[in-house]
Amino acid sequence: MMKAMNRSHGNRRAGLDICINFGTVLAVEDTALRLVVHFFRTGSGMEPVRKWLQELPPPCKKAIGEDIKTVQFGWPLGMPLVEKIEPGLWEVRTRLKDGIARILFTVDGPHMILLHGFIKKSRRIPLQELETARARNHHYQEAAR
Repeated sequence: MMKAMNRSHGNRRAGLDICINFGTVLAVEDTALRLVVHFFRTGSGMEPVRKWLQELPPPCKKAIGEDIKTVQFGWPLGMPLVEKIEPGLWEVRTRLKDGIARILFTVDGPHMILLHGFIKKSRRIPLQELETARARNHHYQEAAR
């Protein structure tokens, strides 16, 4: 089985793209796939978004996974599913029973890097959540050089 990878640690097989199914990563051949999803990985190897998702109840994981898959196959997309936060930073918005799940991500060529995830109840993104995504994006961009 193939493992999730980030840009600096990846080894792709020719002709295969990675499709995400939280808990497993599946290799699929599909020309409609526009973005390959990767979890941001810290220097110590942790994947904070994957960890956050694993702690959610199964119905929430499923809803978020379906929305990320919609972005994967339909990029570029806009509201109500995807909103551009600032240059190089977007969010996937998934309506849940207890609020709206937000996955902040960046796009690097054909790669969608999931930087930060949280559930919020207010309209605006809390500054602390935005700063976390910015810091991870900066870390990813530096590692990609």
